[in-house]
Amino acid sequence: MVTPPAEKRLSHKKLERNVSLLGLFALVAVAIGGIVEIAPLFWIDNTIEKVDGMRPYTPLELAGRNIYMREGCYTCHSQMIRPFRDEVERYGHYSLAAESMYDHPFQWGSKRTGPDLARVGGRYSDEWHKAHLIDPRSVVPESIMPPYAFLAERDLYTGDMQNDLTALSRVGVPYSKAAIAAANDDVKAQVDPAAGIDLQKRYPKAQVRDFDGNPDRLSEMDALIAYLQMLGTLVDVEKAAPQDQTAVPAGPQEKAR
Repeated sequence: MVTPPAEKRLSHKKLERNVSLLGLFALVAVAIGGIVEIAPLFWIDNTIEKVDGMRPYTPLELAGRNIYMREGCYTCHSQMIRPFRDEVERYGHYSLAAESMYDHPFQWGSKRTGPDLARVGGRYSDEWHKAHLIDPRSVVPESIMPPYAFLAERDLYTGDMQNDLTALSRVGVPYSKAAIAAANDDVKAQVDPAAGIDLQKRYPKAQVRDFDGNPDRLSEMDALIAYLQMLGTLVDVEKAAPQDQTAVPAGPQEKAR
């Protein structure tokens, strides 16, 4: 076998000194890696395993979520509990991917000036949330959160919620035609126990009550508290989470002891 001269062989030194050649090979490497990572996604229906209990937001919860984003709450609060001991002991069971499958956009966040809110639902009373939003330091003396007292004074104006639900249904959120048609009525039904029966059929585990303590008006405070009170309450995380794989079956010697 004839060995080609050293100057004709392709070597790392030649690649490193030739910018065009290095760029070409880098492009080929990245393209191969991208195809390996992306191509399989075209042959699977969903990258998120569905879990029992998950449902789309009720129209009132969705309106509260819109207020949450409008006021920039996501800049100080995350909604993603990582599987680390310090986080799980403080905030609760780590977050599951399915719990944010209907979020557009998701609210995982990247900063925690305030605590994580992924499992804040049911942890405090409606009265506590209202007091906290009106004057944060009245319930958390060391809080640096600004007050949001104006939410209790503003009537909730959602526009046509049918448009919101229709838009979300087009990106995969499973709102039925009946739910879309009833969207505007469902906003009011969630704060009226007498009218919330049909709402709970469409949205299991929907909490129906007056949230801000003032049954005479539907306020932005109602919507935001309704949203906060459902966070982390839909899924039985202990059943839905993967089983612990750390426990290894005992071998013959251990069984004999």
